[in-house]
Amino acid sequence: MSEQVKVLNPDGIHARPAGLIAKAVQDSGCALTLSLPGAGPVDASSVMMVMTLGAQCGDVVTVECDNADVAAKVKNILQANDDA
Repeated sequence: MSEQVKVLNPDGIHARPAGLIAKAVQDSGCALTLSLPGAGPVDASSVMMVMTLGAQCGDVVTVECDNADVAAKVKNILQANDDA
């Protein structure tokens, strides 16, 4: 499945949300990629790769994963407007 999700965190996807995303993907054992328009997909199981995406508040990120539950977890992290 592929879904587009708007980043709502005012600080974008920095270390904390990147870590939460990577942990969710690692724990699932599924492959999940994130991409921005004009940028190739990155492996979301890697904190560093998620951070290199450089997603800022307001950016629309494409989430690609075959597991709907994992994709929903990542979507929730991307749409969180804080780090809590």
